[in-house]
Amino acid sequence: MSTTDFDFLQGEWIVANRRLKDFLDERSGWEEFTAVSRASRHFDGGANFDEIEFPTMGFKGLTLRLYDTEHEEWSLYWSNDRRGVLDPPVVGGFGADGRGVFYGDDTYRGKDIRVRFLWSDITETTATWEQAFSVDGEKTWLTNWVMELVRRG
Repeated sequence: MSTTDFDFLQGEWIVANRRLKDFLDERSGWEEFTAVSRASRHFDGGANFDEIEFPTMGFKGLTLRLYDTEHEEWSLYWSNDRRGVLDPPVVGGFGADGRGVFYGDDTYRGKDIRVRFLWSDITETTATWEQAFSVDGEKTWLTNWVMELVRRG
């Protein structure tokens, strides 16, 4: 892991989103919508920031990523303009296979959950991000949001 791990994300992306209507109910049905994301590098790579706009959904979000040089891991913080607070971080990094795996604790509708973010299939022009929740101590995971990114231009 290093401060260059998220360099691939710099620039502007068109994002195809697919997410469950209820993040904990696989029967709730999927909704699909597009977004535009703009990411930038800061602190010589030790920080990364992106803002994402979901025009058909009526909200914007942002992710702040910070690299902890002492522990050699990333902390990723999400927020959106509906709530205006930073969610608890997911923490982790990228392995030799190029996949990024990040875990954290949070709550969803009053229920304690474990959160996992995965970054995969990273190329110069594409990337995939997935979010999954576990309510049973990581025995099972429910993937509830997938983003397919394609570099704009």
